Amino acid sequence: MAGTGGSPLLRSPSPVMNTMPTPPSAAVFDVEAASGARRLGIKPAADAGAAFVLESKGKWWHAGFHLTTAIVGPTVLTLPYALRGMGWALGLVALTAVAAVTFYAYYLMSRVLDHCEAHGRRHIRFRELAADVLGSGWVFYLVVTVQTAINAGITIGSILLAADCLQIMYSDLAPNGPLTLYHFIIVVAVVLSLLSQLPSFHSLRYINLGSLLLSFGYTILVSAACIRAGALSDVPEKDYSLSSSNSEKTFNAFLSISILASVFGNGILPEIQATLAPPAAGKMMKALVLCYTVVLFTFYLPAITGYWAFGSQVQSNVLQSLMPDKGPSLAPTWLLGLAVVLVLLQLLAIALVYSQVAYEIMEKSSADAARGRFSRRNVAPRVALRTAYVAACAFVAAMLPFFGDIVGVVGAVGFIPLDFVLPVVMYNMALAPPRRSPVYLANVAIMVVFTGVGLIGAVASVRKLVLDAGQFKLFSGNVVD
Repeated sequence: MAGTGGSPLLRSPSPVMNTMPTPPSAAVFDVEAASGARRLGIKPAADAGAAFVLESKGKWWHAGFHLTTAIVGPTVLTLPYALRGMGWALGLVALTAVAAVTFYAYYLMSRVLDHCEAHGRRHIRFRELAADVLGSGWVFYLVVTVQTAINAGITIGSILLAADCLQIMYSDLAPNGPLTLYHFIIVVAVVLSLLSQLPSFHSLRYINLGSLLLSFGYTILVSAACIRAGALSDVPEKDYSLSSSNSEKTFNAFLSISILASVFGNGILPEIQATLAPPAAGKMMKALVLCYTVVLFTFYLPAITGYWAFGSQVQSNVLQSLMPDKGPSLAPTWLLGLAVVLVLLQLLAIALVYSQVAYEIMEKSSADAARGRFSRRNVAPRVALRTAYVAACAFVAAMLPFFGDIVGVVGAVGFIPLDFVLPVVMYNMALAPPRRSPVYLANVAIMVVFTGVGLIGAVASVRKLVLDAGQFKLFSGNVVD
């Protein structure tokens, strides 16, 4: 804990945390509000954001829908490119290993949340869970900063990619039409602003069920298109060879692992578990099983078919390989068009999910917990603040249509700490497995390995940012790939 000295990441937990029984409570433990109130010598103010979250009565399958939307998105279309950097054997082993590690890490985090709830401290925010377990000093602010950057970045990226989908369809229907990228960004922002008025994370459960079905839809369509393209008689001979340079081969392998880590990341598992009706113990495991059942299908199918069809020539997004700049498309227009529509719709759901942390932070200070969620007192600031947030994200998307490269850096330095490193550290701190036990040692190994992967991935992402710098132009009419 903070103020006890030593490293807050590998230190054995305070015995107080594990030996002093506290009666279970469904009340949220707010580290931020409690510490601020203690400094001022006053009673903590009612937290409207927490109060509204705790009204949720979600089932485990609802949490599974939320988790699936947070993890399974159009980024699965980059998986063939990730295999390209490692080849068949190492690529599939790495894909399976990252899937196993993330499932394990998310399970450990849910165990830590259950442990805290059993001791009377139910957490609904990642930042407060980390502060409670690791100390409320720099860890709290680190998690706030990284999580905010990830969530805002994904929202901006989703708006940008959704607008790009609209532009692709528009260009096909009206090749010489007057509309440009920023017009479609405005359209997406208006739709997202309307959907953002849904009052809570729990209220997205049916939208996220639809998102789950959409992910099945476009992965099947894209995989079918890849199989068709790979079976054409006039395609070049498939080449699965790696770079002849050992340094380039190593660099590509680490870049691929970084891509895999980012694809499996979400960074909002505590906020998702907060939507469950108490007691939440054990329910998140069922949600994880549901989510990773979808992951097995939607990740492996496009990864294998895309890499099989295009080999070392596959583009960073397999749709680009199916729709080359020169020559005809390698799949029927209707199939590719339908896949783009499904991707567009899911991007709206993803933007909604990753906006929820920002909305909860807004309501913490702007809403009145004593009034109803739908009272005029609370509806007016909700509409104004959420609309302003979406407008700000849309403005950044229009100004920086190369934002995908920036998100790559944020993902490498954000998802890996939140989803690979902190869960295992918090488990070792909170549940205190023996230091020589297989669980403790495995957790330390995961922390060390993925800290290294995150650093190398950040270097790789910055390198790509520098290489693409010549294409960057503010308020460009096209997205930089």
